[in-house]
Amino acid sequence: MANAEHSGRPAEAFGATAVGTARARLRAARLGLWLLAAVLAVRQVAVVLGPPRGERLTDLETWVGPDGVVHVNGSLYDSTRFTGTPFGGLVLKPLTRAAEQALGWGWTFGTLLLVVALGLVVARALPQPVSRRTSLLAAPVAISVLMLSLPVRNTLYLGQTSIIPVLLVLLGCFVVRGRKAGGVLIGLAAALQPTVLLFAALLWFTGRRRAAAATGMTFAGVTALAWAAMPHDSYTYWVHHMAGVGLGGKADALANQSLHGALLRLGLTGPLEIGLFLALGAAVATLGVRRAVRYARDGQLLLAVALTGCAAIAVSPTTWQHQLLWVLLAVVGRVGRRASDRYVWPVAVVLVMTLPAKMMLPNMPALHPLRDNAVLLAAVAAATAIPFLPRTSPYYRFPIPTEYAEPVPARWKHVPLLPFLKRVLTRPNLLLELLLIRVTYAAYQQVRLAATGGSNSAGRVRAEAHGQEILDLERFLHIDIEHPVNHWVVGVDWLRNFFDFYYESFHFVVPLTVLAVLYWRRPVDYRWARSALGFATLLALVGFWLYPLAPPRLMPALGIIDTVHGVQDFSKPDYGTLTALTNQYAAMPSLHFGWSLWCGLVIAIVAPKWWMKALGLLHPFFTVSAIVATGNHWVLDAAGGAAVVLAGFGLAYALMGPRAGSAAKAVQRPERVPTAQKESTPSS
Repeated sequence: MANAEHSGRPAEAFGATAVGTARARLRAARLGLWLLAAVLAVRQVAVVLGPPRGERLTDLETWVGPDGVVHVNGSLYDSTRFTGTPFGGLVLKPLTRAAEQALGWGWTFGTLLLVVALGLVVARALPQPVSRRTSLLAAPVAISVLMLSLPVRNTLYLGQTSIIPVLLVLLGCFVVRGRKAGGVLIGLAAALQPTVLLFAALLWFTGRRRAAAATGMTFAGVTALAWAAMPHDSYTYWVHHMAGVGLGGKADALANQSLHGALLRLGLTGPLEIGLFLALGAAVATLGVRRAVRYARDGQLLLAVALTGCAAIAVSPTTWQHQLLWVLLAVVGRVGRRASDRYVWPVAVVLVMTLPAKMMLPNMPALHPLRDNAVLLAAVAAATAIPFLPRTSPYYRFPIPTEYAEPVPARWKHVPLLPFLKRVLTRPNLLLELLLIRVTYAAYQQVRLAATGGSNSAGRVRAEAHGQEILDLERFLHIDIEHPVNHWVVGVDWLRNFFDFYYESFHFVVPLTVLAVLYWRRPVDYRWARSALGFATLLALVGFWLYPLAPPRLMPALGIIDTVHGVQDFSKPDYGTLTALTNQYAAMPSLHFGWSLWCGLVIAIVAPKWWMKALGLLHPFFTVSAIVATGNHWVLDAAGGAAVVLAGFGLAYALMGPRAGSAAKAVQRPERVPTAQKESTPSS
C-alpha cells in the first residue's frame, strides 16, 4: 500500500483490478458451463433421434402409436406395457392421432425444455445464503448434471413422462405463490405418480395445510374423473396393481428400484413379501417425512423435498429408472464437518445416478445385492440415515479447513502448477477414494474393450499385424527372447507354477497394498504416488487405443505355450474367468509391468530401510520375468510400461511440484470451529 501511494496510484485500484479479474473469470466459467449444457442437450437429441423409427421413444410409441395401448379398444392393462395411472392414460388419449407426425421431435424437445426448467427451479431453490459464484453457476451445473443422469437419459430415450411430476412438485413448492395453487400442482403430480402424495404430509406438518388439503382434493378429483371415464381400468390399477402385484413385466427386474422390487430379487414372494414390503415402506415413509419436516423447518426446503421424494421411491410398488430423479436432488444436503468430507456425498450420488451399477461395484456374486439395488439403497439412506447438517450447525458454512503443505516451486517455471493437486497433509476421505478408484478402474476396463470395437474378435487382424511388427523390431534389436524363455519355463514345473501364480495374483494385490500403506502411514506421499499412477494409466489407455497389439500367446504361428490359460483355440480363444470381458489386445504398454515398476519405485523412494527398498525393486523384476515367461507380453511391452510410468512421475512433478512427503508431517487439526468463525456464524 505504501508503494502504491508513493507511486501516485490509489491503493483501491489494485483491489478493483483483482475484483474485475475475478468477475471476468466467473463470467467465462458461466459461459463455458452453459456451452457444456448445450452440447449435452444436442448429444441427447442425437442419441434419441439418431436410431431408426421403431428403436427410439419405444415407451411413447407403445402408448400412443397407431397400435398403442391407449389407442386400441379394451383395457389399458390388458398387456403389461402400460404402467401409468388411469389418469395418465386419460391425458395421453388425445395424443394418439398425432403420434407418428409430431411426437418424435416435439416430445424430445419438449422434454429437454422441461429439464432446463427443472434445473432453473433447482438453482433458484438452493438453501440461503449462497455465494455470488454459486448463484451464477448453479443453473448450468444443475442442467448439465441432469442431462448426464440416467433418469433423464432414460426418459428421453424411451419417451417417458417422469420429469413432469418432479417439475410440478418443485413448481408447487418454490415458484407458485398461492398455497392452494401449489397444492393443485402437487395433486396433479400425485395423480400421475401416487406416492407423490407423501408431499401432502410434508406440507401439512410444515404448516402449509391449505396446500396439503388442495393436494388431496386435486388428487381425489382427477382420480375420480379418470374412474368415471375408465371404471374398469381404474379398478384394475387401484385394486390389482396397488395390492403389490405390479405391472410392466416382472416386478423383480433390476429397473424396479423400490423395496418391493428388492424383496422380490431376494427371493421373497406371496403374502410374506407383501407384508414385509408394507411394513418396511411404512417405516421408511414415516422416518423420511419426519426428517424432511425437520430440514424444512431448518430452512432447507429443497433438501426436504428431495428426502420426501427418496421415500416415495422406496415405497412405490414399481419405481423405474426414469422415476429416480429425487435421489439426484439430494446432493444439496451438506454432510461432514471437514471440508475434505464435503465432496463424498455429492460425488457418490452423482456417480450412482450417472453410471451403470456394474461400474460402481466389482462383478462379484457376494456384491450383487448391493449392485442391483444401488439406487434404492442411496434413496433409503438419504431418506432415513444420512446425517445432513442443519443450518444452525457451526460447520454448515465453516467446515474444518484442509491442511496444506508449504508450496515447493517446480524446476520448470513456465509449467503452471495445478491448484487442485496441492499437497494435502490430512488423509483424504476413504470412501471417496474407494469410489474414485473403483469408477476409474471400471472406465479403464471399458476403454480397453472399446479400443478394438467392443470385442476381442473385432480387432484381431490389426492386433496380429502389430504383433508381427513388434516381433520384427525385437529380432532387429536381438531381444526376441519370448519363445526360448517360454519353452524353458514350461519344462520346469515349479518355475512355471511360480510364474503363473505371480502373474495372476500380484498384479492387483501389490499396488493396492502400497496405496493402503501410504494412505494410512504417509498421506502426503499417497496423493503424490496416486497422481503419478493415474497419469501413467491414462497414458497407457492412449496406447491401447492407438496400437492394439496381440501378445505372444495369441500369435498362432509363434508357438508360444499359454501357461496361464492353457492351449488356445484361436477361432474362439479361452481368455480365462478374470479376463473374459477385457481387451486381450491391450498389450502395449504393459501395465502389468508398469504398475509393478510404479510399486518398486514408490517403495524405493519412501521406504525407510535399505532391505525394504531392495524388496520393493524385486517386484518389477519378478513381474517382467512372469509376463515374458507366460507368453502374455513382449519385451517391448515392458519397455512401453516403463515409459508411461516414468512419464506419469514426470507429469506429477511438472503439475504438482517436487515431492514433499519426506518433509511434511501429517497434522490432524482438532475438530473445532475457530472463534472468529463461531462469532460470524448466524444464529438461525
